Amino acid sequence: MELCLIHANCQGEPLAALLRAHPGFAARWRCRVALNYAREPVPQEALASCSLFLYQHLGPGWGELSSAALLARLNSAAARLAIPNMFFKGCWPLWTSDPAFNYSDMLLDTLLQRGLSGEEILHLFLRTDPARYFDLDALAEASLTRERAKEACSDITYVDAILARWQEEQLFFTVNHPRKTLLRLAADGICTALGLGPLPDAAADAVPEALDEFELPVHPAVARRFSLAWAGPDRLWNVYGRKMAFAEYAALYVACKLQGETDFIGWLQAAALPERNADG
Repeated sequence: MELCLIHANCQGEPLAALLRAHPGFAARWRCRVALNYAREPVPQEALASCSLFLYQHLGPGWGELSSAALLARLNSAAARLAIPNMFFKGCWPLWTSDPAFNYSDMLLDTLLQRGLSGEEILHLFLRTDPARYFDLDALAEASLTRERAKEACSDITYVDAILARWQEEQLFFTVNHPRKTLLRLAADGICTALGLGPLPDAAADAVPEALDEFELPVHPAVARRFSLAWAGPDRLWNVYGRKMAFAEYAALYVACKLQGETDFIGWLQAAALPERNADG
């Protein structure tokens, strides 16, 4: 059995599951995933022995884990394909990266900085159009421009597929957790490039959804602005095993910040515990 080495983020394991579901792929390759975001070392023996290397492009700032550095160490006989690293802010234009606080929201943080009470913050956040504070269209467009640049470094295209369906279908759980629909697009592209053809529908259907333990709730005003058919005001979101309305999620965010806590994921998981326990 030949080795397929995958250098990727959290999308790598569910992608590998889909690849294994392809009879032609599974007959030839076993998969090994090295997590790039965790800066997991990529052993030289794996680079020397694999016959297929799938990688999300990483620039020179990643040093010895950059794609150029890894490709230089890869055995010359190995096939190599740059695969998508899917990210989409269209549904969450107010999301911002903050290493100190997961799922940071620019509007909530702006309101918190004003020294308002929790009740005042939630009143403004839930009842005022976020477009009064931020240019939502420009934020979404800037993210899309960045994604086009990333796509140019991939051997598999995906942005047009997202744009064709994102308003009618939930394609992401969070900004960087695509649903199986998109991961299958990547798997089909890989298998087609290898001459195997796309996954049979029955094989793909048998692979469970992954990355689904948390759905980042969509602000109802954002859903209205971008005509998101799947994100209505009464939508309940899966938050670590608990179905939660957007207003409750926002209240937990504010409470966590006002308490000076930074582990928002832990805060949300703790909030989900009563429902988990009630279910046995």
